[in-house]
Amino acid sequence: MSTQKVAVVTGGNKGIGYAIVKGLCEKFKGAVYLTARDVGRGEAAVKKLKELGFNPLFHQLDITDQSSVDKFKEYIKSNHGGIDILVNNAAIAYLGNATIPEGQQAEETIKVNYFGTLRVSEALFPLLRNNAKVVNISSSAGHLSMISSADLKAKLGDSNLTIPDLNNLMEKFVKDAKEGKAKSEGWRHAYFVSKVGLSALTFIQQRLFDKEQPNRNIAVNAVHPGYINTDLNNHQGPLTIEEGAKAPLYLALTADFKGKYVWHDCKIVDWYGTIPSLY
Repeated sequence: MSTQKVAVVTGGNKGIGYAIVKGLCEKFKGAVYLTARDVGRGEAAVKKLKELGFNPLFHQLDITDQSSVDKFKEYIKSNHGGIDILVNNAAIAYLGNATIPEGQQAEETIKVNYFGTLRVSEALFPLLRNNAKVVNISSSAGHLSMISSADLKAKLGDSNLTIPDLNNLMEKFVKDAKEGKAKSEGWRHAYFVSKVGLSALTFIQQRLFDKEQPNRNIAVNAVHPGYINTDLNNHQGPLTIEEGAKAPLYLALTADFKGKYVWHDCKIVDWYGTIPSLY
């Protein structure tokens, strides 16, 4: 079994994920895994990076498929024994002009962005080595101020919130969206809710590590990478994918804080307070 350090990036075949893989290949002394749901696209991304002089590794990983997640977990466990960096980047977003029904958008978005990330985390967290760093790619949309209901804000921001509680809130949003009352209940667009959920999950995960396994010294942080020019937003963002990778790489390689919500300029932002300028 290899004893080298290991970094894993989900959804690494394009966009910010691709740039994070590239940055890790440049700066991280260890094996860097580019994972992707689609094998062809993942292998093409690895080939492109190798042509640039880097040497990432590829493994198929569909964060919505428990079998795929389990296979990846066993592969890492048997070949490396552990993980030092985990970047939860894989996500989807429906554009504002999407014609798919609101309820379906809500269900699919929460399934991938929230429950998919939770599934990967639950599978891979036992493999995290001491001093490992987890980076959850959130968004400016993941700031608590994006929820309009005071009651929902209080529940999502509760320092005693548990993962089962948060799961129930995400499921309630999907139910409300299917019933056409998401807005009246104080929710926002599905992408916003999924990223607020991911931010809230980050803080719970850190609390659990601090309480149950403090000796492992695991850091879990959420980050808004900036408004990036990617497929996710139909290339409307003004920042390059390399600029978007800056803060995630800082959290993965350099930062020494835990359970924080970080802006693309690498500064900690108050998740409960006023949101900064979006860019």
